[in-house]
Amino acid sequence: MEQPRRTTTSAPAATRGLWRFFLYSAIGLFMFFVPVTIGEKNTIPLDHLVTLAATLLGGAVKYVALALIAAGTVYPFATGRWRESGTKRVFAFLNIAGLAAGVALVFGVGPAWLFEPDLGPFLFEKLVIPVGLIVPIGAVFLALLVGYGLMEFVGVMLQPVMRPLWRTPGRSAIDAVASFVGSYSLGLLITNRVYQSGRYTARDAAIIATGFSTVSVTFMLIVAKTLELMHLWLPYFFLTFAVTFAVTAITVRIPPLSRIPDETFEGVEAKPERKVTGSRLAAAWSEARGVLAQAPSLGRNVWSNFKDGVLMAMAILPSILSVGLLGLVLARYTPVFDWLGYVFFPITWALQLPDPMLAAKASAVGIAEMFLPATVVAGHPSELLRLVIGVVCVSAIIFFSALVPCILATRIPIKLWQLVVVWAQRVALTLIIATPLAYLIVGRS
Repeated sequence: MEQPRRTTTSAPAATRGLWRFFLYSAIGLFMFFVPVTIGEKNTIPLDHLVTLAATLLGGAVKYVALALIAAGTVYPFATGRWRESGTKRVFAFLNIAGLAAGVALVFGVGPAWLFEPDLGPFLFEKLVIPVGLIVPIGAVFLALLVGYGLMEFVGVMLQPVMRPLWRTPGRSAIDAVASFVGSYSLGLLITNRVYQSGRYTARDAAIIATGFSTVSVTFMLIVAKTLELMHLWLPYFFLTFAVTFAVTAITVRIPPLSRIPDETFEGVEAKPERKVTGSRLAAAWSEARGVLAQAPSLGRNVWSNFKDGVLMAMAILPSILSVGLLGLVLARYTPVFDWLGYVFFPITWALQLPDPMLAAKASAVGIAEMFLPATVVAGHPSELLRLVIGVVCVSAIIFFSALVPCILATRIPIKLWQLVVVWAQRVALTLIIATPLAYLIVGRS
């Protein structure tokens, strides 16, 4: 049972520097959550900043990404982390393959199939470079968002919603919104940092990583355009939002997530959200002030977060290339995902989806890369099928080209087989929940 956490900080210390809560939190919220139009692009300021960084780097950006891949390949061997588990050993050696692929793509040498536009170039240009920039840069502003009391304030206010529905602390609402508006990699960066600080348990972190770490609205736009759903953008967005979190509310109550230990990070004192008995607003403000009083200086906090961001980028990028490339090759050249589609065929058939075998295959191929289901049904005459698969792309959450390496790069104690099981659960539940709702939106086609 959670116990109230007492703050022993003196009143003068607790009130000193209150401006930091308002100023730093406002900057963090603005960077992550307020879309701004610059030129013809409307997106959050952080995305604009990443675009600016890529523009300033110009042709050098691919070498920066390659340097991160090389450092990430060496790091597990230099630190000995590759010995921690069988999964980490496998990924450590897959990183070597990722580095080889990165060198080939950057210097233009290697087999012709690697340079097919939807294989190597897609992974490097659409995933590796953006993630390699957004994680370290985003980490700088992450320090403002989670380091000066805002997370605690929001957490206390949303406790009555988050805990009963998703069995996570109220403060996890920040993670959910950061992922949906910004990036799953940033959401995972928040989750990993909060877990290691003792403010999430292992189960909290696993639920958040597999239930809230969706692709961003930007990716949803790409999916909607590919599936010719832009005329249904708002219904598609809200349907996806509702289904994603409804599915999460179910998966947290069944194994394997329900059986992950409800324990804090090893060697760290638990810092649970306190129970509120009086005014919730007063309690939220008190909690925020307590964290603010113990918060480090801006420079130290930003530097610490930036280092974490660089380390996470190093861990992610080699795996995106190696595992992502393997998944895309299997999807393109082998019948593996046709076979896997039979797992979902009884569901798509029972739901009377148009072309149920194609729907099942599209649902299955998403474990390799979230965008692949959209490419499988793009151009299909059934708007209903395209809408349902568009929701599956996002709500399934777990995919090997990026999210799985991201999660395995953190300290969150969730195993590879558990991720695969949760993925299958999420796909099945998404089909079951989204299809009837999609019928209401577009009817039979």
